[in-house]
Amino acid sequence: MYARLGHALGLRLEAELVDPRRRSVSPVRDVDPVHAAMGEFEAAHLRSLGLAIAIDEPYQHYHFAGRADMIAWSVSDRALLHIENRTRFPNLQEVAGSYNAKRAYLAPVLADRLGIRGGFESVTHVMAALWSAEVIHSLRMRSATFRSLCPDPTDAFEAWWAGRPPDRDRSSALVLLDPFARGPQRLWVGLETALIGVRPRMHGYADAVDRLGSRGV
Repeated sequence: MYARLGHALGLRLEAELVDPRRRSVSPVRDVDPVHAAMGEFEAAHLRSLGLAIAIDEPYQHYHFAGRADMIAWSVSDRALLHIENRTRFPNLQEVAGSYNAKRAYLAPVLADRLGIRGGFESVTHVMAALWSAEVIHSLRMRSATFRSLCPDPTDAFEAWWAGRPPDRDRSSALVLLDPFARGPQRLWVGLETALIGVRPRMHGYADAVDRLGSRGV
């Protein structure tokens, strides 16, 4: 019956048969190839600009411990870029809690680790979400929440992407990212553009996985 309904609606049926007694409580990040592809895309570009890069960087602030998906920094500019990649938003409260903790604790911990006295003068936090219809729907359904988490324009991220870390800036922005963009295609757009009617590049997560497969990844 489910298969017939899915076919009638033009949807792909996905089934997962897992013994709940053996299922890991927290998902293993290695099983998310699209998340890894987003990080690879960002790291490759930022490294090509000569920036220092770290992936899945651990940090701890007293009793709180976490990992940052991707960071880039410039000691000479006293600047830090933190990117949090999201392929979907199944639990927005969990996403918000994790992102807010990194906004609060990550920069001071890393500045201390890198020996930057007085801390970073410029800190850019970016939530990079997969440019899919599934994600755009989540953004529009919870626009007030996303605007609260990521209230700033994308100017600081654009500066980093061009290899020019911004001066004395504190910002938090959201971008829709297409790690499969080629040629003249726009690589990313900001939250406000996503909310007013941008066309999706993919239907959902399954389409992104298919694109990875078609590229032999």
